[in-house]
Amino acid sequence: MSQNELEQQIIRNYQRDEQMMILVFAQWCVNHDLDPAALYRRAYPQQDANPSLQQAIALTVPKEEAGEIADETLLGVLSLFGNDELAMVVTEEIQKRPRVAKK
Repeated sequence: MSQNELEQQIIRNYQRDEQMMILVFAQWCVNHDLDPAALYRRAYPQQDANPSLQQAIALTVPKEEAGEIADETLLGVLSLFGNDELAMVVTEEIQKRPRVAKK
């Protein structure tokens, strides 16, 4: 494999993984009755509509059909891709949830 082919493979892998991160975010939002596009706009108000996010939203399933996505999993994936602003907005939403008292 040439250097150029290797670089292209790395780029394709990153883009695929980034799309998976966006899908995880969108599904987490659906699972918690949140609008992924609205949360994204809060995190990145200077950006136009994100085509990758729109594509991911189209791939989400109703929360009744989806598996659970742990908050920590989403925050870890967002951190991995340097989406600190989005992680901050997600954290704000997590903190809005009613706390369940432990016995």
